[in-house]
Amino acid sequence: MMFKKYVKGNSDYNNYQELKDNFSIAIPENFNFAYDVVDEYARTEPNRTALVWCDDNGGERVFSFQDLKTASNKTANFLLSKGIKKGDAVMLILRRRYEFWYFLLALHKIGAIAVPATNLLLKSDIEYRTNAAAIKMIVSLEDKDLQRQIDLALPNSPTVKTLVTTGHRDGWVSFADEYPNQSDNFTRPQGDGATANEDIMLLYFTSGTSGYPKMVQHNFTYPLGHIVTARYWQKVVDGGLHLTLAETGWAKAVWGKIYGQWLAGSAVFAYDMVTFVPGRLLEKMERYKVTTFCAPPTVYRYLVRQDFTKYDLSSLVHCTTAGEALNGEIYNKFLEKTGIKMKEGYGQTELTLTIGNFDGMEPKPGSMGKPAPGYIIDIVDSEGSSCKPEEVGEIVIRLDKGRPFGMFAGYYKDEQRTQEAFMGGLYHTGDMAYQDEDGYFWFVGRIDDMIKSAGFRISPFEVESTLMQHPAVLECAVTGVADDARNQVVKATIVVAPGYEESQQLSQELQEFAKTESALYKAPRIIEFVKELPKTISGKIRHVAIRNQDKRK
Repeated sequence: MMFKKYVKGNSDYNNYQELKDNFSIAIPENFNFAYDVVDEYARTEPNRTALVWCDDNGGERVFSFQDLKTASNKTANFLLSKGIKKGDAVMLILRRRYEFWYFLLALHKIGAIAVPATNLLLKSDIEYRTNAAAIKMIVSLEDKDLQRQIDLALPNSPTVKTLVTTGHRDGWVSFADEYPNQSDNFTRPQGDGATANEDIMLLYFTSGTSGYPKMVQHNFTYPLGHIVTARYWQKVVDGGLHLTLAETGWAKAVWGKIYGQWLAGSAVFAYDMVTFVPGRLLEKMERYKVTTFCAPPTVYRYLVRQDFTKYDLSSLVHCTTAGEALNGEIYNKFLEKTGIKMKEGYGQTELTLTIGNFDGMEPKPGSMGKPAPGYIIDIVDSEGSSCKPEEVGEIVIRLDKGRPFGMFAGYYKDEQRTQEAFMGGLYHTGDMAYQDEDGYFWFVGRIDDMIKSAGFRISPFEVESTLMQHPAVLECAVTGVADDARNQVVKATIVVAPGYEESQQLSQELQEFAKTESALYKAPRIIEFVKELPKTISGKIRHVAIRNQDKRK
């Protein structure tokens, strides 16, 4: 397993505390994942499986590390032929196409900046990103709707010089046509052309629930931080097959589709689905014998409704979840169906795994777990003082003993936001939580989403979790509405599950249900039924949009 050469001392631990106290990474000078991991595997174990890819149209490809070394070399030569050089920003909109791995590794080899993006972007989204990051090239999968949006954005995207498609489109460069003619020899640049640890390797636009997305920059040491993510949280299997469901436009993809998994010896499974169909996903997991799996709680919520007796998932040994807080009911149903205790984790685009459930810890359904190795976590109040157990405050990372490995290098071209995030020698996550007497952390919500009613601080997530236990609730968002007597009252905006109808009777039933399942002061006083909830491109509910809409009423 490649990761052992980058770990100081022992890499096997018997319990969480031993891991937390002793784990550390040895960061070499001028580390470059493409050369030092992928090409090294190609040298020592050329036939080791790296990537297993399939789609819903019968497509299937299996790539060894030698295959990916060759592919990334040819792609690097293609990029050079189009004028891409060290420091240039290239946007990759490739969903889960296998070409994503070609281009990402090739950009690492050149020292150019990879800017992954989702295929859900529209004209205005593309314009903002291309100008904010000075994008020089856009690489897109063959998707007429997406590529039309890119074409519409091009007149207002002056830095973009080249459009590349994996297929064919008038006015675009066809990677499919030019790739076969590229040389498979690519020599690692030296001198000024070489990459340094501090160089920008990745740039992500965060999917904030308000305002324009921030640009998160990661340098070339970032992949090493995901040793913890893959080895000690996802528990990937050496020689196994890991599936993280995320589309490659999101940071969660590099949490689970390349860096940590390959460092820990696991191959990556990429299922390029266009539409999420729970039963079909389980069929793929059965057919390809997926050993470890990671997805957001929303996905598990749909999976647990399936009849698991129809699928042979005996190869599956470990499952994790992140991206949003986990509802305890989903945890229990999944455990009942699979016998697997799902391990929740927490992090941000700016970070690697920050809090998680590790070996030797008994998961508490709904808890994020305990701090990951390298992270010194605290919960602080509005004055910056550490909170007592059970007291809600902001999750911060203390930096007085150094920055955690894998932590972002700041917000790109935004010194003010960077300084605000690191105010007082802390990194401020903007997320609220509390720590229980056993040291487990429990997510409460974003700072801006907290409800203050009649002297109580109410977590939207807690109320949402309660309501989600009712079979009539498919989706739900809880917000605060201004009230003269109470400052705010709790409102629940609900999408009704199939088989139920919106009615005053159902509204009253849900209010009574909330009163019996949680503290009385948390129960919603207002319930509104809607057909869909406002969400970010990444699918996060935009509570701020609901609050703003209520203000206009």
